[in-house]
Amino acid sequence: MDWSTSTGWWLAAGVLVAAELASGTFYLLMLGLGCAAGALAAHAGLAATGQMVAAAVVGAGATAAWHLKRRQAPAAAPAESNRDVNLDIGQRLHVAHWTAEGSARAHYRGASWAVRYAGSGVPQAGEHVIVALNGSELRVAPVAANCIP
Repeated sequence: MDWSTSTGWWLAAGVLVAAELASGTFYLLMLGLGCAAGALAAHAGLAATGQMVAAAVVGAGATAAWHLKRRQAPAAAPAESNRDVNLDIGQRLHVAHWTAEGSARAHYRGASWAVRYAGSGVPQAGEHVIVALNGSELRVAPVAANCIP
């Protein structure tokens, strides 16, 4: 069986896409785009040098563009205080009393939880909002001092 040059490029693109799906490394997909550009250059009748240049320019350009796009994106909040990760962030609970070191026990979601004060000043009994989750300990701040709805 005699394969054309473009078939080799398409196979390389397929291998890179499969590797990206297995590893989750988006950069491999960008290199797969470069191989697809090499295959299209082969279909267009360019010599091997032209195919390599097309693959390198598109692959490197797409990789660099993706890297710059990710660098400019705002950093995600840490998982312990990220509302997209922990659905408890922003929920309210009532704390009846605090210990001298700023800890308490509170009833939340049908269980008793360890609570740690994360606000400023001296903790007061009353309504609080969860601002972070550290293992099984809820970090809370007073409702008025927090901008989370």
